[in-house]
Amino acid sequence: MTKLGVNIDHIATLREARKINEPDPIYGAVLAELGGADGITVHLRSDRRHIQDRDIRLLSQTVKTKLNIEMAATKEMFKIACEVKPYSVTLVPERKDEVTTEGGLDVILHSSTIKPLIQDYHSHDILVSIFVDPDNDQIKACSKLGVDIIEINTGKYADEENEQRQMVELEKIKNASRIASKTGLRVAAGHGLNYRNVIPVAEIPAIEELNIGHSIIGMAVFSGLENAVREMKTLIKNL
Repeated sequence: MTKLGVNIDHIATLREARKINEPDPIYGAVLAELGGADGITVHLRSDRRHIQDRDIRLLSQTVKTKLNIEMAATKEMFKIACEVKPYSVTLVPERKDEVTTEGGLDVILHSSTIKPLIQDYHSHDILVSIFVDPDNDQIKACSKLGVDIIEINTGKYADEENEQRQMVELEKIKNASRIASKTGLRVAAGHGLNYRNVIPVAEIPAIEELNIGHSIIGMAVFSGLENAVREMKTLIKNL
């Protein structure tokens, strides 16, 4: 059964819009787990635009499933992760002027930096995932570096409005997930997935977990977070 990781960043986005104490993403994590989330994901950005250091410290103490922290491959983030000891970290690229993560991490280009960092995380018993585009060479590079999990970027699939081109992107995801699984990597996927486009990705056998945030938080405005998570779980759990 495909698992669901819920990204709660945008609860913090709403909080930071007013620079006050609510809504609190910690409470959001509790409700997401009550709704059936199999894990909680947050992105601790270098500019702290939404999730704050305080949040991950409290989440590490309160999350009952597993905590995954998305972060840049930097010494600053490594130090923070070692302090809070999440279940896993997902290494992602960051640009200051991007609205959201725009693509996968170029593992081939940055392998000399990433490889020792992976070893350091493993020495602290933290699993390492890398957010990567559905590119076969990138995935093979992940395997060579000793990554535990890859999260395939589904952004192009999710954003494509032309049905035929969307199916081309879906095939890339399917092929990438097969290759990753054959090399022994665990496979997750996410970015841009919503209640309308999630099922074809959830049906891919090699993908064990989907990480979804914005769509669930958006639905929660109307139906409540616990219900929004439960509805997404219903879509993917019996595939």
